Amino acid sequence: MTAKASRESMLRNDPLVIAGKTLHSRFFLGTGRFPNPYVQIEAIKASGAEVLTFAIRRVNLEHPDEDAILQHLEGMSFTYLPNTSGAKTAEEAVRIARLAKASGLSDWIKVEISANEKTLLPDPVETLRATEQLVKEGFVVLPYTSDDPILCKRLEEAGAAAVMPGGAPIGTGLGILNPYNLGLIIEEANVPVIVDAGLGSAADVAQAMELGADAVLMNTPVAKAKDPVRMARAMKLAIEAGRLAYLAGRIPKKKYATASSPQNFILK
Repeated sequence: MTAKASRESMLRNDPLVIAGKTLHSRFFLGTGRFPNPYVQIEAIKASGAEVLTFAIRRVNLEHPDEDAILQHLEGMSFTYLPNTSGAKTAEEAVRIARLAKASGLSDWIKVEISANEKTLLPDPVETLRATEQLVKEGFVVLPYTSDDPILCKRLEEAGAAAVMPGGAPIGTGLGILNPYNLGLIIEEANVPVIVDAGLGSAADVAQAMELGADAVLMNTPVAKAKDPVRMARAMKLAIEAGRLAYLAGRIPKKKYATASSPQNFILK
């Protein structure tokens, strides 16, 4: 077996399961901000993503199949993860989620509630309230949240199918600002942890996966790259590399040096 075949076999045998659905890609891709539909589709293909997310407010809910976003994906099979971007309260998010479900798009929903347009940081109280309500209504809820370990645990206890802590504010590309908190979230979680927002490079993605994240969600780093298709491919490889490194187990960090060759047979 070649090295490539061995790597692919290992990844196939390491699926991601969310709410009973098995996924073989750990790349969740947003569909906004691409320069044109052709580049968008080619980037989606290069990413290998099985889950696509988009803002409900951008979709024609009366005729979702004819929507400018979704019509270009005809003939391709994906799990759609609509989000409630633009909502400022739990009530608004719940209303948007209900509209999406009623249109037949999906019963998966990414709760995204931001009260501050400058930072777009998630509102923790409203996010928890919306999650509790939507879980009661039978949605598969994936809340976008801050990198707060306590809040992530509360969302899990409320029935979230996964939690999606941000690495940094949306669209900043600052990377993972608090790897310590993210590590705590991963350590305590009993549901998948998907790092969402703030990632800017393949290095950021590999770091998230090496920390033990189950997946990453990106949009801007791919869509606004000089070459979105090539960047989608790079991010895919970074996810795979980071996941393999996590499974392989890194060496512990130490204060002092250790010789890489045995010291017992040094010639004198």
